[in-house]
Amino acid sequence: MRPLAAPGHMAVDYEQRLDVDRLRRYRLERARAALDSSECGAFLLFDFYNIRYTTQTWIGGALGDKMTRYALLTRNSGPTLWDFGSAARHHRLYAPWLAEADCRAGMLGLRGAIAPSAGLMAAAVREIRGLLEDAGVADAPVGVDIVEPPFLFEMQRQGLRVLDAQQLMLDARQLKSPDEILLLTQAAAMVDGVYQDVLEALKPGVRENEIVALVNQRLYALGSDQVEAVNAVSGERCNPHPHNFSDRLIRPGDQAFFDIIHSFNGYRTCYYRTFSVGSATRSQRDAYRRAREWMDAAIHAVKPGVGTDEIAALWPAATEFGFEDEMAAFGLQFGHGLGLGLHERPIISRLNSMTEPVELQAGMVFALETYCPASDGFSAARIEEEVVVTPEGARVLTLFPAEDLVVANPY
Repeated sequence: MRPLAAPGHMAVDYEQRLDVDRLRRYRLERARAALDSSECGAFLLFDFYNIRYTTQTWIGGALGDKMTRYALLTRNSGPTLWDFGSAARHHRLYAPWLAEADCRAGMLGLRGAIAPSAGLMAAAVREIRGLLEDAGVADAPVGVDIVEPPFLFEMQRQGLRVLDAQQLMLDARQLKSPDEILLLTQAAAMVDGVYQDVLEALKPGVRENEIVALVNQRLYALGSDQVEAVNAVSGERCNPHPHNFSDRLIRPGDQAFFDIIHSFNGYRTCYYRTFSVGSATRSQRDAYRRAREWMDAAIHAVKPGVGTDEIAALWPAATEFGFEDEMAAFGLQFGHGLGLGLHERPIISRLNSMTEPVELQAGMVFALETYCPASDGFSAARIEEEVVVTPEGARVLTLFPAEDLVVANPY
């Protein structure tokens, strides 16, 4: 079977690569189908992944998560985008798939820094209501994904009935197109290479934060558009998993694991690897072997028609690896969808999947994560593989070697 393609970043004339226009059409058509299947007359979107999915625009970093950008998609018009100041004018020049009139400057308050009493939210709701009237859907509910309470209260004050659109948008984003799968594969391929750099740098005397700096530099040099997070966890910090990095010095014989979360053209990775530094103990190797067995069992089970409860059941219960319940162990034996967002559908865990399973479908892409504490009481193994569901089963996107525990710079 041919490997999944991870071509270069450029468009070229001699290979078929990413078809951006097809990607844009697919995402907007999926969002419109979700809207048409609902009782809503429009979706009003603040979640910046949903905004990108429908408008094909993006502002990251400091401005992307301030609840100031929003988009309106009605049954027969839009999307209309309100963006941060001059970004709207930029879209008129460089985003021709949006009508010029649908690229508008907007400001609601920067998460409350401008008080609602300034009137920006009230004016915005009046403008939105006018567009709903023009589209003939002012009397239908408006689906909203995430919202600041004052804006919700203002919508209600002006007579708009609000329903939840986030469930519908997450359903729309669940099945990935070939172009989305290509971007997810490219993002994973970038991390494949960065892990080689991490392996070579992982020596006694290096700090966890230095590895984080290395990963950030290499990813941005390779073309990442956002490094969302890098976990670097070593030595006695491995157990329990702290889910962050520190300035701890790497020491001889440490077990260390890393999670690299970044995006390429918006599509994300969540990609753990575990190493030992210089040498590995039997306890560390045993923990890694068990984590790998749990991982392989899950990958082998992935195919269309399988329930997420069947995957979760292959992993140990929380009490079997030292936790009091599934809430306390959440995220350790874990699966989560990947796309424009880090945690999309399906979410696979004993916490939720046993009572509300989701049937796997071809086109889903998700990460599978396993974690095993070592018998020494402080080391632990963490493995993560990203997979795409095909009619034949799982195809793995994450290719840096992980079948056995890798020892970095052995003595």
